[in-house]
Amino acid sequence: MIQVNLLPGTASKSRDSDFNIAGMFSGAASSVKDKYLLGSVGTVAATVLIVGFLFIGQQTRERTLTEREQRAMQDSARYRVVLEAKAKAEAKRDSLYQQVAIIKSIDDSRYLWPHLLEEISNALPQYTWLTSVTQTSAPPSSAVQDSVKKAPAAGAKKEATAAEKKARADSVLAVASRSTKFRIVGHTVDIQALTLFMKTLEASPFIQNVQLARSDLVLVDTKEVTEFQLEAESQKPPAFLVRTVALNVGDN
Repeated sequence: MIQVNLLPGTASKSRDSDFNIAGMFSGAASSVKDKYLLGSVGTVAATVLIVGFLFIGQQTRERTLTEREQRAMQDSARYRVVLEAKAKAEAKRDSLYQQVAIIKSIDDSRYLWPHLLEEISNALPQYTWLTSVTQTSAPPSSAVQDSVKKAPAAGAKKEATAAEKKARADSVLAVASRSTKFRIVGHTVDIQALTLFMKTLEASPFIQNVQLARSDLVLVDTKEVTEFQLEAESQKPPAFLVRTVALNVGDN
């Protein structure tokens, strides 16, 4: 088949173009013959890629941290009211705990001496009489100590923490549970009666550690008697020995 080119010079230009492109690439390849130059170009390209990846990663991390910060600030603003209410409730609870401890210390010690005097009276043998019964230790109730406690100096007052308030209330209960020491002074005409008196007091569930401090012969109304002095302590009796009864106050 015979083909006629109606546009003269077109094919030759195409061949010239193909020839020029191939020559250009071959010239570039032939001009780059130094392997160190090729390595430098590759290193620069790899460095650019690595820096680009790191930049993109840092931007992503920055956006993530910013979002987390915003969420944290929103949560802080949302729960601030709840935390303040919780702190007020805990402060009120600690204050009530301390007040209950003081009330309990008073309640536990208000009937102490009626029990002690009743036990002493029941244990007193014949031909023996008492001249004095005195308390020798500090009061077991901490209410007085709490009311007379000195205020802190100006500028030195600090808010007590919950642990400190609870520890103070526990100390109130601890003071209330301490035993009360007392002294009994009396006269007897029979030394055996004194021994019986001491044994009966020691057997009481309200009294413990009965000890004879001294014993002397004295004259009372021209009669020779034995004057004795006993040291003893109170103790908390078992729960089944103490019976509590509700107090009903009638209407006037």
